[in-house]
Amino acid sequence: MNILVLPLAKPERRGRAALAGLALLTVFAATGAQAGVWRGDGDRQDVRSVQVQVPALQDGQIWDQMFVQDPDVARVVSLGGTCRRCELSGRDLSGATFTAATFTDATLVDANLRGSELVGSNFSGADFTRADLRGATLVAANFTGADFTNARMDGIEGLGSVFVRADMSSANLQGAALGGANMNGAILARADLQGAELFGVTLANVNARGADFRNAEITASNLSNGNFAGANFRGAELDGARLTGGSFSRADFTGASLDRTDIRGTDLSLSRGLTQSQIGEACADSATRLPSGLTGRSCRNLSRVQPPAAPRPPTPPRVVVAGR
Repeated sequence: MNILVLPLAKPERRGRAALAGLALLTVFAATGAQAGVWRGDGDRQDVRSVQVQVPALQDGQIWDQMFVQDPDVARVVSLGGTCRRCELSGRDLSGATFTAATFTDATLVDANLRGSELVGSNFSGADFTRADLRGATLVAANFTGADFTNARMDGIEGLGSVFVRADMSSANLQGAALGGANMNGAILARADLQGAELFGVTLANVNARGADFRNAEITASNLSNGNFAGANFRGAELDGARLTGGSFSRADFTGASLDRTDIRGTDLSLSRGLTQSQIGEACADSATRLPSGLTGRSCRNLSRVQPPAAPRPPTPPRVVVAGR
């Protein structure tokens, strides 16, 4: 059982606000909820909150009821449960908490999720087009095949999350912390990852044409077989990263750090900004192709830094929803 404290109407409110709060309480009471705190007299509510015990949400049975309330009633936050193919476009979900929830194929186009927590939850196939996720926590969550086209994701914390085949075209990921994330096969075309923390991230087989990785930390990450044509790696840290088999035509490596970067079999012949000093720190082989005048060196005992283990998804907790 999840425990929720549900904020209802503000004191001294009448009319639709009071009815909306009572209607919301009725929904939970009908599912076997046990009221914990209740104070009131008629339509003049003095109800600050009601504590109830409810089973996990099932297929949106209660979810839709949470969003028909009056604007004067404090928002209710989703906790756990299942709501497949939910239509949440344009919703104000800022600060909401989704813990061990299942929202597969949900539609959250233009939704406001600033500062929200999507922890250990499954949003595979969900549509976050143009959604605002600035400062959100997406730890140990599954976003396989999700669409983040043109989404605001600057400053997100996505440690250990799965973005396999996710579409992040033109998304803003400036300063994002994505250590240990799996982005295999993701689309990052024209995405902005300036200053992002990408330690130990799987970026294999991605389409990152024209992506901006300036000053990003990409240490110990796997960029093998990815398309990074025209990408900007100025000032980026690629120490210990694997670039094998990737396409880096017109990619800019000016000032990038390549200490023990694995460039064996990599074609860098059309890359820009590379110097002999940089290549001298990387690990090449006879199959490495470099710009004219540069020569590579082989490395003994080449081994990649072990990426951090992904956080374990949480079990559905006893949760309290606070009012505003």
